[in-house]
Amino acid sequence: MPVTEPSGLSQPPEPLPQELAAVMRPELPSLIADISREIGRVVPEYGHLLAGPYGRMVQDGVGQSLSVFVDEVAHPGTALALRDEVCRRLGRFEAFEGRDFQVLRTALRTGARVALRRARTVAARYQIAPALIAMFADAVFAYIDEIEVLCHRSYLEALSTPGEEQGALRRRLLRLVVAGGSTPGHPAVVDLADESGWALPEEATPVALTPGMGLDRAALDTDVLAEEEGTQPHLLVPGPLDDARQRMLLEAAQGRPTAAGLTVPLAETDDSLRWARQLLELARTGLIEAEPLLRAERHLVTLLLLSDPALVEVLARQELAPLDGLTPVRQGRMLETLRVWLTTRGTAAAVAEDLGVHPQTVRYRLRNLGHSFGNRLQEPDRRFAIEVALRALRLREGADGADDGTDPGKRAAGAAGPG
Repeated sequence: MPVTEPSGLSQPPEPLPQELAAVMRPELPSLIADISREIGRVVPEYGHLLAGPYGRMVQDGVGQSLSVFVDEVAHPGTALALRDEVCRRLGRFEAFEGRDFQVLRTALRTGARVALRRARTVAARYQIAPALIAMFADAVFAYIDEIEVLCHRSYLEALSTPGEEQGALRRRLLRLVVAGGSTPGHPAVVDLADESGWALPEEATPVALTPGMGLDRAALDTDVLAEEEGTQPHLLVPGPLDDARQRMLLEAAQGRPTAAGLTVPLAETDDSLRWARQLLELARTGLIEAEPLLRAERHLVTLLLLSDPALVEVLARQELAPLDGLTPVRQGRMLETLRVWLTTRGTAAAVAEDLGVHPQTVRYRLRNLGHSFGNRLQEPDRRFAIEVALRALRLREGADGADDGTDPGKRAAGAAGPG
């Protein structure tokens, strides 16, 4: 439906008394919150958006616009550049989100009504004359008309930007963000976010995709940045992955494995994306169980222990050298017994139950381990290093037992013989 710009009042509203600003300013923080809540209630299209990055954008926009209004009352002729920039961003965002401008218009009018309700409450508290409240109402609606005109012009300008151009801008923005070193306030990030109508979030969650997976772009929320080309396709989701976001990703991935990194500040998404890609590779090689949507937060220890396979090999050779002279079978039994004992610090009976062997066998092995390692098992740093090496080896070798469903450590530990 076409939207025309407001024609404006026949004459500008009378200037408000400057001393009124001192009454209005203390009301701003709670008024901003009230306006945001009321917009979420009255305008269904904004309901879910207000909980995410766009919610902060709306609150910032409301706050800056109200602050400028109060500043203009206190000091007529106040510069309006900040307000105008906020309006420009709101208009562009609405256009890129594909919403009818009437939605934003309704939100603006809702904010004006909340402000007038508050004005009546404050007027009763300070015994302000009804005529002054009428002047205030005229000033508010004139101000809202100005904001609406600015937003609408920016909205129309954004609509004239071809979709392919917008997509290219967002891909450039994504590459800049995940390249690392660019904070949310970096001029290039801010400019690209503004041009592409993307509300800069405080935090984001990168998602690694399977190459060539055939992503269903239509299923993605409009604020998700996507890079589908190349050998390492990925997404950037503003904010955390709540249930709705997870359902969105599962639908868009169409059953192909994806891996979500940690939700981190925007400047740290490069590290988080790297962890997501490592997680996807671990699932591909069978080192962890594949899932439609892997979450890095559930595999942090695994990612740490397997982040450098060559270093794991060096650590294992160094810390487990006392068992080098044993046969492979016996070495496997001893290593698994040592791992369980270090992990649980349980009794011989408890370790035996975990390994499926007799307690006397465990006691025999622990005595031999004590002789082999000497004081190393009593020194906290060396004991920790040994446990890290054992856990990393077990993770790395876990895929070897996947074919028959048997834990490789238990196969070795439970083999015949006391050794």
